[in-house]
Amino acid sequence: MKKFNWTNIRLLVIFGVAIFLFSFSGKRNENRKILKTKVEFVSENNPFLTKESVNKLLIEKNRGRLGFKKVELDLSNLEKKLNSHNMIKKTEVYVSVDGVLKAVVEQKTPVARVFNDNSSFYVDYQGGRMPVSDNFSARVPLISGALHELKNEKITRVLQTIHDDDFLQKNIIGVNILPSGNLKMSSRNFNYVIDFGKPINIEKKFKNYKAFFQRAVQDTLIKNYKTVNLKFTQQVVCTKN
Repeated sequence: MKKFNWTNIRLLVIFGVAIFLFSFSGKRNENRKILKTKVEFVSENNPFLTKESVNKLLIEKNRGRLGFKKVELDLSNLEKKLNSHNMIKKTEVYVSVDGVLKAVVEQKTPVARVFNDNSSFYVDYQGGRMPVSDNFSARVPLISGALHELKNEKITRVLQTIHDDDFLQKNIIGVNILPSGNLKMSSRNFNYVIDFGKPINIEKKFKNYKAFFQRAVQDTLIKNYKTVNLKFTQQVVCTKN
């Protein structure tokens, strides 16, 4: 007669209890009610969206009310719905261990603004269209002229460069796109026109402009300049009134 292997029996019992507890815990977790939501923005500097507006999207399926079960949530679809919002770049949605439905939201970054007839919209960092917000107005260059050229990736790169540089961001307030694709820019503090030319050699042209400005701003004659031509990468050519 074979002896029982009590060690193996104990292991089977422990394993069975563990499966039961895991299943019980998982079921209990699924039936837990969501009674609170929390919205966090990756950056609070440009609050184009309010936390309340994101909250409404989170619980929209449940008629704007909390108290639904965790098992009723489809986190993947929630993220897709939030990511489809025209002011949101990326969202992460999850439920914390204490049963709070959380959304971490990264908003789109505007780099320019367009006034077209009676409408207005932003151009975001990726070159896409972004609506204006009732909650916040971004300080970005105004775009005018041949707006269909905004699809040009090189023009997007120009706008990105202005946005990423503190000096250019403060100095350049307007970009006019000519039918030829050439760019002309407006300065915040001076009346001259910056003739940028084609959106090529972007970094070099802006480097030349910054070097010119640092020298010229010390000269009171800068107020008399009519144009600052950046087309030639080896030099900056200026004309006076």
